[in-house]
Amino acid sequence: MTMIDAYLERIGAGRESTLAELQHRHLLTVPFENLSIHLGEEIELEADSLVRKVVERRRGGFCYELNGAFATLLMGLGHHVELLQARVLTDGGVGIPYDHMALRVDGEFLADVGYGAFSHYPLRIGDRRDQADPAGTFRITETGEGDLDVFFNGEPEYRLELRPRMLPDFRAGCWWHRTSPRSHFTRQVICSRLTGQGRISLSGSRTLTTTALDGAKTTEPLDGDDAMLAAFRKHFSIELTEVPSVRAVE
Repeated sequence: MTMIDAYLERIGAGRESTLAELQHRHLLTVPFENLSIHLGEEIELEADSLVRKVVERRRGGFCYELNGAFATLLMGLGHHVELLQARVLTDGGVGIPYDHMALRVDGEFLADVGYGAFSHYPLRIGDRRDQADPAGTFRITETGEGDLDVFFNGEPEYRLELRPRMLPDFRAGCWWHRTSPRSHFTRQVICSRLTGQGRISLSGSRTLTTTALDGAKTTEPLDGDDAMLAAFRKHFSIELTEVPSVRAVE
């Protein structure tokens, strides 16, 4: 079995699957997580390493890892894929350069499996109208500088540059997010994935949160390390020997 076929098996898809099916299956099976940061594991932005982490180690990752691995899968299936850099938009302004990685696929689609709660299916990157998705309503607008702003339910998410990048370009952003005390990834443990009914998330506060499609949330406290490890195994198919805990950074 080739690595591409093993990847497809991992997400429950086939070589005939459409881009929309591939993205949706990826979101349902591969978690958005930052456990490597809090387990003291290295993060290697190399295509083979990223794919092995998803396929062989049955893990997930954050944007650079997930979209980097997904890009490798798509290219292996014959899609034309460009890596695009984005800066997250917040009340405080824009994030650092190479704050986020997203994908332009076959010239017309914005695919993103590495942003956490985002679109379930690819968006049309050239469409300036509202785009309906099971997650909500998305809109892509042009900025005066030629970039694109992506909105989710009327709220700005990130500013996307259209110049294609290479995987090594994102190393500085990845390093910042896994080492800086200002990065939200160093301040909390995150593990989350899409479900057929909404979303399930496990946080460092030892709480399992289930979010329905209508936004309603239920929480379940997890008492002790054994309960945490069992939750990682049951809900995310992640086998760990220790519970990730936030590590002090300077």
